[in-house]
Amino acid sequence: MKASGARSNWLLGSACIALLGLPTLSMANADVEKNISNPKNWAMQAGDMFNQRYSKLKQINKGNVGKMQVAWTFSTGVLRGHEGSPLVIDGTMYLHSPFPNKVFAIDIDTQKILWKYEPKQDPAVIPQMCCDTVNRGLAYAEGKVFLQQADSNLVALDAKSGKVVWTVKNGDPKLGAVNTNAPHVFKDKVITGISGGEWGVRGFLAAYDINTGRQVWKGYSVGPDSEMLIDPDKTTTWMDGAVKPVGKDSSLKTWQGDQWKIGGGTTWGWYSYDKATNAVYYGTGNPSTWNPAQRPGDNKWSMSIWSRDVDTGKVNWVYQMTPFDEWDFDGINEMILADIPVKGKMTKALVHFDRNGFGYTLDRVTGALLVAEKYDPKVNWATHVDMKSGRPQVVKQYSTAQNGPDVNTKGICPAALGSKDQQPASFDPNTGLFYVPTNHVCMDYEPFKVEYTAGQPYVGATLSMYPAPGSHGGMGNYITWNAGTGKIVQSKAEKFSVWSGSLNTAGGLSCYGTLEGYLKCVDAKDINKELFKFKTPSGIIGNVFTYEHKGKQYMGVFSGIGGWAGIGMAAGLEKDTDGLGAVGGYKELNQYTELGGSLTVFALPN
Repeated sequence: MKASGARSNWLLGSACIALLGLPTLSMANADVEKNISNPKNWAMQAGDMFNQRYSKLKQINKGNVGKMQVAWTFSTGVLRGHEGSPLVIDGTMYLHSPFPNKVFAIDIDTQKILWKYEPKQDPAVIPQMCCDTVNRGLAYAEGKVFLQQADSNLVALDAKSGKVVWTVKNGDPKLGAVNTNAPHVFKDKVITGISGGEWGVRGFLAAYDINTGRQVWKGYSVGPDSEMLIDPDKTTTWMDGAVKPVGKDSSLKTWQGDQWKIGGGTTWGWYSYDKATNAVYYGTGNPSTWNPAQRPGDNKWSMSIWSRDVDTGKVNWVYQMTPFDEWDFDGINEMILADIPVKGKMTKALVHFDRNGFGYTLDRVTGALLVAEKYDPKVNWATHVDMKSGRPQVVKQYSTAQNGPDVNTKGICPAALGSKDQQPASFDPNTGLFYVPTNHVCMDYEPFKVEYTAGQPYVGATLSMYPAPGSHGGMGNYITWNAGTGKIVQSKAEKFSVWSGSLNTAGGLSCYGTLEGYLKCVDAKDINKELFKFKTPSGIIGNVFTYEHKGKQYMGVFSGIGGWAGIGMAAGLEKDTDGLGAVGGYKELNQYTELGGSLTVFALPN
């Protein structure tokens, strides 16, 4: 009753302020909005709250990008996978590293380190991280820098001094509950998730007060309605061709016994926010274990897209992409919010490129399913998504559950790392297209029985990965996608998976990095027209970003091979089935790059 009363008072206050013609309290966060509205900054990991990864800067454009040169570089001193990107706010760059999760504040004028924060974390957390010791970046708001450490501690640092303002524990790393995601600030809250699905961690999303670190709400992915913050009569999902209430115990009914308590559904991806709906949007990961025979049922709500009220955490709607996941098709990839035409009607859309190989377009207000089509033609585990039920139509030949434990199901496309993993796509409002870094990889998958032991890996499958058949050895594509029709517009082949986050700009460019270490920029209207190519010191799994300083535009990207695709090199693994199958798939990679950990910043010559 207190919560709803406070909510009513807040709404009344907002209405009164709006009537006075003053800014309303419904702003996402006044400071964050101010910073992201200035295109000279790169103030959020995606550049904005919609996860569009688009910049209005155009000094560097398709006519001159070929002249770009290295302006400056910076080494983080860490030789593991470098994901995410730095932030740039009003002349200062805030830069992070993989474990031990260093944070640097750098003066852009002089490249002088203003301060450095290096947490003292127990190195025992390293073997608890399934797919390298990556970290996806920082958040900034109201004079504070927010870091989600690997050991689950969420930390607020003073942006001027680097001193700790507050810290709060988000999970227990001894149970495998570690963190790799970037925190996000929406309104007066820091939103963060949890990793550890391969340890039987039960996933959740949590919100903390930006000033005190106090937990405001926590919503689980699986389990009882009350713990997921689901109202069975008001929370909706897509079924029978319509948006309908999920009903009571929608998750519990889809698990056998207490399996949900170690059921996965972790939340280590990217989050977006729309202040018009006051909702945070995100995806949940795979159910635990990878052996489907041990968890019969749809395993709701793992593998799902969520809309939650950012103030209360209550679930508006939820849609499950891969019921009873048999392939580790994590659903954590970013939700891109864009207003686009869908079947001839302008729609407040949510667009999501799932690991399972299907590109989804939903109405972000209602959760209605509008489009679900393959964004890699080699996807074979399902023929299509039935638009009435919203369920993929599974091909028996590639069903690891129907073939049973200890049977090696061969030729499944995509592999467990998906047609796209965490590497975020971009949206260009000028072309109306989405620019998607993809993996073109297939696998053999053999489940086996595994017992749960707290703090120990809980996988239950042996995998082998390899390039998709008929792709001439290429393991990646960079594609453009029409989310209104669910069609690939163009495709540019790459030797290895494109594991870098893309960037589009008003200069007509689309830029991304490759696992060999190239930063590439292509014509946004013709992505097969390569306009710039530069080999950085190590493979790129970071996200391209841009900013302006003193009238000059810069473009930058982390290089530092690692992540799931580069785990063999990053962790010194050699067996083909190591790294959950990735080592064999990417065994040629060490012929093209080496370990590193640096930022490379580019600009046009003076």
